[in-house]
Amino acid sequence: MASNRRGTLGLAAAVLAAGLLLGSAAQAQTDNALPPVQKSGAVEYLSGGIGLDESTAIKSASRHWPLSLVFSVQAAGKAEFASDVKLQISDAKGMSVLETTASGPFLLAKLPPGSYRLRATLAGKTLERKVQVKAGSSARVELVWPAGTNQGRP
Repeated sequence: MASNRRGTLGLAAAVLAAGLLLGSAAQAQTDNALPPVQKSGAVEYLSGGIGLDESTAIKSASRHWPLSLVFSVQAAGKAEFASDVKLQISDAKGMSVLETTASGPFLLAKLPPGSYRLRATLAGKTLERKVQVKAGSSARVELVWPAGTNQGRP
């Protein structure tokens, strides 16, 4: 009976270890799909989301970043993702803390807690939003341009 019990415990340990390995492998695969982290001044950020693997990885990682932005254009009752968005983020004092051009429809930024103003420009049309970043949470802002905003397509 003791050997049967040891066998059951050994099997349970093996199943648990296999599950942990699979979970680690899945997380590593998601991390590998993320675009590289960049830096603007003191702010780390990443931008992308072109392709299913990269967009899935960014969506999964967004809960670990203080600010998550999504860029899109309204089209026929739905929103189509946008890229090449010029972005400026300013703090409460009006000082620019991040200026970049988003390489895809998602941008994640590591900003300290505080109030920020976003200016996002696509095809000459600028949207402005205010956002409050709070410690220990992730703020999400969706910037949607009106239908007909040209994204460089003929």
